[in-house]
Amino acid sequence: MAFLSPPVSAVRPFAPAGTRVVLLFLMLLAGLVPAMADVAGARWVASFWPTAQKAGISRSVYNSALGNFTPDPDVLAKASSQAEFVKPLWDYLDSAVSAKRLENGREAMRQYGRQLQQIEQTFGVDRSVVVAIWGMESSYGQILTNDKIVKNTIRSLATLAYQGGSRAKYGRQQLIAALKILQRGDVDARHMVGSWAGAMGHTQFIPTTYQAYAVDFDGDGKRNVWTSEVDALASTANYLAKMGWRHGQTWGYEVELPAGFDWRHADSGKALSLDQWRKLGIHRVAGRPFPASNETATLYAPAGAGGPAFLLLHNFKVIKRYNNADAYALAVGHLSDRLRGGGEFVSGWPRDVRPLSAAERAELQQLLGRHGYYSGSVDGKIGAGTRLAIRQYQAAAGDIPDGYASTGLLQQLRSGR
Repeated sequence: MAFLSPPVSAVRPFAPAGTRVVLLFLMLLAGLVPAMADVAGARWVASFWPTAQKAGISRSVYNSALGNFTPDPDVLAKASSQAEFVKPLWDYLDSAVSAKRLENGREAMRQYGRQLQQIEQTFGVDRSVVVAIWGMESSYGQILTNDKIVKNTIRSLATLAYQGGSRAKYGRQQLIAALKILQRGDVDARHMVGSWAGAMGHTQFIPTTYQAYAVDFDGDGKRNVWTSEVDALASTANYLAKMGWRHGQTWGYEVELPAGFDWRHADSGKALSLDQWRKLGIHRVAGRPFPASNETATLYAPAGAGGPAFLLLHNFKVIKRYNNADAYALAVGHLSDRLRGGGEFVSGWPRDVRPLSAAERAELQQLLGRHGYYSGSVDGKIGAGTRLAIRQYQAAAGDIPDGYASTGLLQQLRSGR
């Protein structure tokens, strides 16, 4: 009895009549909010049925999956929130390629060695890259056992569709695809789980990607990325292969830049052959040779002159088809190298530097404009135009014109120098 909440009169037995009325109203409201959500959810389910019916979804599948739908408040909150600060790339890599992730990844490669060999032979994708993506997406499946993180896919996507706004179109499209997966019988609604945004299973396929690229590699008749690690890994390899993975080639190389390097090459996006990069004075770190190859690469220096630089090959762009972020692709590439026995990056990161916030990046653009170097949009996005302006300002100030937007650069601009 000690854990039961006392009645209102026991909290304040001599409360005035007006207070009792307010408290009673609040109690009634607390009971009405869930009921109102239930009604709104049911109305939305009824309104969405014609769309699902037109897509070929049966009424029985639809009712079974969405019959008790109420919007998930956690998904609503996550969909509405915006990150205020950006994690430094080096902190992101520390987490992505942690000692524990390496240990678990090596164990996974041993445990599934035979199946991974078959997957590599079938799809032509390096097994270490497939395992690295598995580690990045779900910590080799460990996240799928965390009830605080894992969401029911149908409810998450229905919530995004129900909410409206910028994510509604995505939610509707992916919900229809998820219902088709249920209708095919690969999984039931209760076991279709993943992230709050609808990415599913061990390697986080969104439903439309699952429909196009998931495979049944264990031969049980179902494409099961939720409880069949082998199906999930093979599906990932199939996706990368279909995106153009080049067998026998890596993602990129850490390199050293010569003194007086022309930093315009760092953000031009222009691909040069490895031999052309050599002629510009760029070499692999630690004296390692480039392979005898006619591959082309682009230069990537995410921390400017103060951190590592990389020549990125075609397969780096393929990894970005999985998650269109340079930081993600770099983490996958580095983790895969480490799983194969490679070492850490040779050059250090500027760990005493923090990334600029969105407001600071916008301020940087404004100040560059006031100094006559920038005439583009003040949107807080550091693109080629902003980097060019930064390089011009740095060159005029006698600094290394690496185009890197740093707190030190912002302070210089604020001081009017």
